[in-house]
Amino acid sequence: MTDQELAAKLAQTAGELLLRLRASGTLEGKALGQAGDRVANAYLIEALRAQRPNDAILSEEEKDSTARLSASRVWIIDPLDGTREYGEGRTDWAVHVALAINGAPAIGAVALPGLNTTYTSTPAPKPAAPNAPLKMLVSRTRPAAEALHVARALNAELLPMGSAGAKAMAVISGDADIYLHSGGQYEWDSCAPIAVAQAAGLHTSRINGAPLTYNNPNPYLPDLLICHPQHAAQILALVAAG
Repeated sequence: MTDQELAAKLAQTAGELLLRLRASGTLEGKALGQAGDRVANAYLIEALRAQRPNDAILSEEEKDSTARLSASRVWIIDPLDGTREYGEGRTDWAVHVALAINGAPAIGAVALPGLNTTYTSTPAPKPAAPNAPLKMLVSRTRPAAEALHVARALNAELLPMGSAGAKAMAVISGDADIYLHSGGQYEWDSCAPIAVAQAAGLHTSRINGAPLTYNNPNPYLPDLLICHPQHAAQILALVAAG
C-alpha cells in the first residue's frame, strides 16, 4: 500500500468510526467530541505504528516527542478537526492524515465524513472556477480581523464554517474561494489540507507569503492562506497593508 493509499484509508476509516460513535446516541455535545477525539486518535496511532513503524508521528491528541525532529518522514494527524461541530451534529468537521517529508507536506488526505467525501493529494483534485462575487471563509465563532479586512476590500461574501479541513476543501469544491486564517493553529490543523490544496494547484502560504513548513520544534503554525493563484498577490498585499 502506498503512502497516499494508506493516508486515504486511515482518514476514511477514522471518519466511519466517528460517524458510528455519533449515531449510537450514547453521548452528545462536548462529551461526544472528547470521545471522538480519543476513538479516532487510538485507531490512527495503532494503524500507523503497525503500517509505518519506522516513521514518526505528530498528533494533536498525543504527547509530543522531540524524537520526531530527527525523522525525515513524519505523519501529522488531526483525528477530529472540528470537535465542536462534530459534537453539535454538523457536517463541517474532518479527519486529517498527512505525511511530511523533510518538512514539506508531501501526502495528504482530508476526510469529510459528514459529506461522505475524502479529498487526497493523489490523484490531485481539480478546483472549481472562482465565484463572482468571491466567497471568503471565516471562523464560525472568531473571524480573523485580517480576513474581514480583505473581504471588505474585495467585496467578498463571508462564509462561516467550522473545521480548518472543511474550509480548505470548500475552496477546492467551489463553495468558497479564499481561506485566510490568522487566529492561531497548529501543524496538525493544516498539514493534510495544505498537501491536498497544493496538489490541486491552489496557492498556499503563510499570510506574509512565506511557505508553510512542518515538523518544526514548536508545532504552532498560526496562519495560512489558501486561494486561487490569480488572487494571491492582491490578498497578500492587502494583508501587508492592513
